[in-house]
Amino acid sequence: MASQEYLDKMQGRQNFRNLWHTDLVGTIQADTRYCCFAFWCAPCVSYLLRKRALYNDMSRYVCCAGYMPCSGRCGESRCPEFCLCTEVLLCFGNSVASTRFLLQDEFNIQTTKCDNCIIGFMFCLQQIACIFSIVAMIVGSDEIQEASQLLSCLADMVYCTVCACMQTQHKIEMDKRDGMFGPQPMAVPPVQQMSRIDQPFPPSVGYPPQPAYGQPYGYPPPQAHGYPATSYPPKP
Repeated sequence: MASQEYLDKMQGRQNFRNLWHTDLVGTIQADTRYCCFAFWCAPCVSYLLRKRALYNDMSRYVCCAGYMPCSGRCGESRCPEFCLCTEVLLCFGNSVASTRFLLQDEFNIQTTKCDNCIIGFMFCLQQIACIFSIVAMIVGSDEIQEASQLLSCLADMVYCTVCACMQTQHKIEMDKRDGMFGPQPMAVPPVQQMSRIDQPFPPSVGYPPQPAYGQPYGYPPPQAHGYPATSYPPKP
């Protein structure tokens, strides 16, 4: 039942209206230093971003943001900082994905097709590397074993690179949320809106509407007896 709700939630994100401020391809150029930081210190960045996604209020913290079966059963309420450290170290992939889902559900952000292709390629490459490792172990061929090791190294490099880009994407999105790209930061949502898996529809929060530039085109206002609408004809 929970897995079906999770799949429905994943499909519902495709109908969200907003887009990430920066796609995965543009994150390196958008914030090069942070992307390097996320590559070399990935667990630390994941910890900082999750805490920031919760508006630095660790009383909101739930393991894996409530998206996993273990969520809410790990003693998060007693020691949320320690539980978050454990999450980013032992379940790093889930921690990055949970922060991503948290931001998507909060601001109705959909992932573009290009980003989906990059993430899908990362997963497929990991599966292929795993299959090659199993085949090399069964066959015992040195050539297949060497190819398997090279493929595993390539898969690990792609995984680390994509995760660094994803975390940089999250950081840029929260910079936008906190008003670093505009005059007005986002308000902190209520606590109940931070729980995502049990909500059939996205919460009614998001970025404020952008101001319209200019006025819509159309016909001028009607005139009375050849005079402008704001003036009156002279008395006879």
